[in-house]
Amino acid sequence: MAKRKTTRKKKVRNKSRQNKLFKSSLLKAFVGVACLFVLVVLAGALAHFLMTPEKPLRPRVPPAKSVPVAKKPIAKIPPFEIYPEKEIPPEKKPTKPPPPEKKQLPLVAIIIDDLGYDKKIAENFSKLHSSITFSILPHSPFQDSIARLSKDNGLETMLHLPMEPIEYPNVDPGPGTLLTSMTPDQLIRQLKENLKALPQVKGVNNHMGSKMTAESSQMYQIFSILKKKGLYFVDSRTSPQTLCKPSARLLQVPFAQRDVFLDHLQEPRFIRKQINELIRIARRNGYAVGIGHPHSTTYRVLREMLPELNRAVQLVPASKIVHRLG
Repeated sequence: MAKRKTTRKKKVRNKSRQNKLFKSSLLKAFVGVACLFVLVVLAGALAHFLMTPEKPLRPRVPPAKSVPVAKKPIAKIPPFEIYPEKEIPPEKKPTKPPPPEKKQLPLVAIIIDDLGYDKKIAENFSKLHSSITFSILPHSPFQDSIARLSKDNGLETMLHLPMEPIEYPNVDPGPGTLLTSMTPDQLIRQLKENLKALPQVKGVNNHMGSKMTAESSQMYQIFSILKKKGLYFVDSRTSPQTLCKPSARLLQVPFAQRDVFLDHLQEPRFIRKQINELIRIARRNGYAVGIGHPHSTTYRVLREMLPELNRAVQLVPASKIVHRLG
């Protein structure tokens, strides 16, 4: 009997030991699986990190230093004029504006053209406090400031219209040149662009143009636009073959023409002689037109001779000289 009890106790102990061993094995297996899972996760994360391509690193660029803006170079100054080899004699004018009263002095218009590339010389001429007329080249670097200067000093402004000379293309009149090779549409478009560049002008005179002014059909096209705009025209007379006068007569555009170039020789003695010639022509015809250029010598001689000029003639804007031809 005692032997059975002992056997039974042994069986219970053995069974309890087996249960403990099973539980221990189960726990070890669970821990092993958990560790294995953690290792797999860690391995996957590590592999992803190692296998992901690196983004290229941007080179470290030092902060940019502020660079001063380069000044725009001044445009090349076109030649002032191509003077005729032989001086074109002043034309005796059978048709005049209404003659001045006996006590009134003859009228003289002095046009300073080729302005637009030198602001300082324009300021000097404006300080003469005289009724000279400024003629400005279109699309020139100082056209706007010189036009304002002219307005502020009560001076009349003209467009100095570049036209093709016989010497083209060896001699280039500058931006906005009207060429004989242009179609009517091209010619009119360029003329309108030039006028748009200086909308405050009262009139026009030609810059060069010894070839263009001898082309009748193109001069008619030019004068038709001037008529629509209500502008006058002064012929610089750079060629004896100029057809500006008959074009102006046909289209009834107020017109005058240059009598004297004041300064095609830059010598004080010569400029004085030309100014005296201008006075002589004005006394003979009742009026005269002189054209000068933005030279310092021209400015000094004009300043010196202003008292003499004012005693002999009445200096007026070009609009006071032009008239419709009968």
